[in-house]
Amino acid sequence: MVSWREELARRETGLAEEVARLRRQIGELTDQLVAQELRLSRLVITRETMAELFGEVDAGEPTVPGEPGGVEVGVHTRQAQPVSESARGIGLVLVPQRSAGADAAAVLPGDYCEILAVLAETGSGLRAGQVAAELGIAVTERSKVEGLRSKLKRLVERGWAVQQPSGMFTIAQ
Repeated sequence: MVSWREELARRETGLAEEVARLRRQIGELTDQLVAQELRLSRLVITRETMAELFGEVDAGEPTVPGEPGGVEVGVHTRQAQPVSESARGIGLVLVPQRSAGADAAAVLPGDYCEILAVLAETGSGLRAGQVAAELGIAVTERSKVEGLRSKLKRLVERGWAVQQPSGMFTIAQ
C-alpha cells in the first residue's frame, strides 16, 4: 500500500510536469501568434499603401474585415470594377470596359482621360511617341513611352480607343 505522502508527491510531480508542458506550449503559441500578427500587419500596410497610390483612400471610419475581432485597417476603398474573365489576375480593373453612354471622366483614372483628350484633339491617329510628346513626356525616355504604349493598348482592349494596323491610335467612336 502507498502512503498518502507518496501519492501526494506523485500527483504533485505529475501536475508540475503538466504545468511546465503547458507553459512551453503557451510560449510556442505566443511566438506563432506574434509571427502571424506581424505578417497580417504587413499585409494591411501594403493594402493601405496601394489604396493611397491609386487614390482610393476615403477619410471615414476604419473597416473591419472578416469576422468579429478582425483587424482595423483604417481605409475605405471605392467600389472596384469586377475583373472580367479575359482579364484574370489579382487586383482592381482601373480601366473598365467601355459601355454605351459611359463618361470617360467619370469612370477612368486621370492619366487615361488625358490620353483620350489628346486622341480626341487630333482627328487623325497618333503613334505612342506622338501622344507622349503631346503629354509632355520626353520621347527619349523609352521606359515612359513604353508605359504610355501599355496604357494605350489597355484603352484599346477595353474599347475606349482603336489601334490601326499601322500602329496609330485613335479614339473609339
